[in-house]
Amino acid sequence: MADPSSYRPKPGQIPDSPGVYKFRDEHRRVIYVGKAKSLRQRLASYFQDLTGLHPRTRTMVTTAASVEWTVVATEVEALQLEYSWIKEFDPRFNVKYRDDKSYPYLAVTLNEEFPRVQVMRGAKKKGVRYFGPYGHAWAIRETVDLMLRVFPVRTCSAGVFKNAARTGRPCLLGYIGKCSAPCVGRVAPEEHRELADDFCDFMAGRTGTYIRRLEKDMMAAAEDMEYERAARLRDDVGALKRAMEKSAVVLADATDADLIAVAEDELEAAVQIFHVRGGRVRGQRGWVTDKVENVDTSGLVEHALQQLYGEESGDAVPKEVLVPALPEDPEAVSQWLADRRGSQVSLRIPQRGDKKDLMVTVQRNAQQALGLHKTKRASDLTTRSRALEEIAEALGLDTAPLRIECFDISHLQGEDVVASMVVFEDGLARKGEYRRFQIKGFEGQDDVRSMHEVISRRFRRYLHEKERAGEWEETPAATGPVPAPDPADGTAPVADESREDDGRPKRFAYPPQLLVVDGGQPQVAAAKRALDELGIDDIAVCGLAKRLEEVWLPDDDDPVVLPRSSEGLYLLQRIRDEAHRFAITYQRAKRAKRIRTSPLDAVAGLGETRKQALIKHFGSVKKLRRATIDEICEVPGIGRRTAESVAVALAAAAPAAPAVNTATGEIMEEDDGGSTT
Repeated sequence: MADPSSYRPKPGQIPDSPGVYKFRDEHRRVIYVGKAKSLRQRLASYFQDLTGLHPRTRTMVTTAASVEWTVVATEVEALQLEYSWIKEFDPRFNVKYRDDKSYPYLAVTLNEEFPRVQVMRGAKKKGVRYFGPYGHAWAIRETVDLMLRVFPVRTCSAGVFKNAARTGRPCLLGYIGKCSAPCVGRVAPEEHRELADDFCDFMAGRTGTYIRRLEKDMMAAAEDMEYERAARLRDDVGALKRAMEKSAVVLADATDADLIAVAEDELEAAVQIFHVRGGRVRGQRGWVTDKVENVDTSGLVEHALQQLYGEESGDAVPKEVLVPALPEDPEAVSQWLADRRGSQVSLRIPQRGDKKDLMVTVQRNAQQALGLHKTKRASDLTTRSRALEEIAEALGLDTAPLRIECFDISHLQGEDVVASMVVFEDGLARKGEYRRFQIKGFEGQDDVRSMHEVISRRFRRYLHEKERAGEWEETPAATGPVPAPDPADGTAPVADESREDDGRPKRFAYPPQLLVVDGGQPQVAAAKRALDELGIDDIAVCGLAKRLEEVWLPDDDDPVVLPRSSEGLYLLQRIRDEAHRFAITYQRAKRAKRIRTSPLDAVAGLGETRKQALIKHFGSVKKLRRATIDEICEVPGIGRRTAESVAVALAAAAPAAPAVNTATGEIMEEDDGGSTT
């Protein structure tokens, strides 16, 4: 725990102007980003008496080891830079909203020659028009099915489109009138793009024009006694009206607005957003976050606006944004939104009328979302904190282990030996930092030796990153110069040494406070020996044995037994089980790849078709190995030279003795692919 006075800037050093500041920890990771109208006043508030700080702020400043800032010209620039840095560095003490699901959008790919209507999830792409988000993908498909009667836009994939163009035959939708079939040239690219533009206009809320135009055409067709055309237009009008009915009318027809509501308690907050376009609710989404920084409702609203519109532009930013509380600097946020839209944006709190009534509905949804989230997590934040504290107390650690790494070894009877490393931070999995290892130092089955190799490789890379970053003057005396890790050792590649330290996470760059191994005393001793050989003495080590769920410490003859109801034991089990899952998944993938190989693969010029012909003719590789060259030549497509090559390859790959299952004593026969079962 750092003393904030140790890195407090000198008096007069901080400018009294707008800017953005970053707190970094001892490993130079950015842990908090903030903005201020006056950097001097804001930063001074962090360096007061610790007892006067909010507990979350106190944790942040004692975790930090340095602070730096960047001066900007305006508060709008500060808002933009703050958003960019939060997205780039992912600071652990900033509020980060996480979607409770991946919402589907109705997307029109206007960046293609023939735009396509489809369901899309994930990050938005340039040149694609999005509508939504929707609660369910089936709701999008129902809407599209109704609208294709009037706007027969392409919906097929690129493969189906190319195949139809090659064969000259459209798909089923082209035959039943729900696609204009641009693949076979029924419409020109310009005509199809006009259809796509009309589709987008209708989805954007400009519905009255199309309904009135179709009704006018229907009446004209009836007067001209074109009754079939009039009936078709009547059905088109009905389809569009049914599509419109799927979006509830809540406000005046010309209203384009987003309504944002926040429900919060001391630990968490939920945000709900209703997207209203053309007076109708076109989409809804929700976020949930841990309140890891001292932030009020206005701050939560500002963070939500940054995440919601940070990557948007044009019409994706509505004319009006209704919120429960205005941000700290509403003028700067409004100007930022206006810059992204390209025109004026109204940011305000609804006071009366239909908009206030709708805001009550959005608020109710936010309250329900927070309640549901808490039910699912079962007070997970508090539970995780208690679990980490119990682990620290049981293992005699000075502080709670915020970063835990767990290692597991996996193999099948000594073959395909691999290892896994999983990372948990603040009690949650960080899957982006998981790593896999192939055991290359020796052959055969030896879990203890494998564990020693993996721990050595992982922390050798950590020392290399630490030395490269200049965090010490000399290397540890116990190890001499730290060797650069081999890029081909089955781990992540070596980082570019010319790259500046920018605060972003680097592979293997940060040590854990606790290292957990799957196993008992031997595995723990091997891990501790690997750390000692590298001169690392500030990382706690323990092992979790599966049989009795005992926690083993280095140099202790007796295990630490945690109560079965202990949250700390439950967290260690989750971490151990995740490491086991990750390792066995990798091991199975390697085994499956090895089993798919065959002695026939070594025969030059023997393709997959003739391999299958040989196996089909003889029934198995075992029977093929017993066949004579003349018998092999009887297979269609196999000449004498190829038959000789097959015979030589199979003879070279013949097992010296039958494989035996060591558990049962059973002799294992070869299967049709030449492997053992």
